[in-house]
Amino acid sequence: MSLSAYVPIAGLFALAAAFAIFSVAIAPLVGPRRYNKAKLEAYECGIEPTPQPIGGNRFPVKFYLTAMLFIIFDIEIIFLYPWAVSFNNLGLFAFVEMGLFIATVFIAYAYVWRRGGLDWD
Repeated sequence: MSLSAYVPIAGLFALAAAFAIFSVAIAPLVGPRRYNKAKLEAYECGIEPTPQPIGGNRFPVKFYLTAMLFIIFDIEIIFLYPWAVSFNNLGLFAFVEMGLFIATVFIAYAYVWRRGGLDWD
């Protein structure tokens, strides 16, 4: 395969890089300059923040468990798509391995469920 087949890909990367650089460079020049207290806060939503207790602002564990569950199922889907596409060519070994993988994912799901990561009350 010759290098001329990669010219469109290189052109697309160059176009994407040029657009990113242009967007970052032009934003301070054309963007609004109206700052207020709410816009300078860490989370801008237009609502004045309520007073926070002094000390660490700790998130409940269930938020982390839900995030962990999301990442686990994301990774599972990433592995399941190629396996499903080439299922006919892989044979029994790949079927057993995918069964073990899915069982491992369901163990993680049961752990998050048992720890209350799916309860939002």
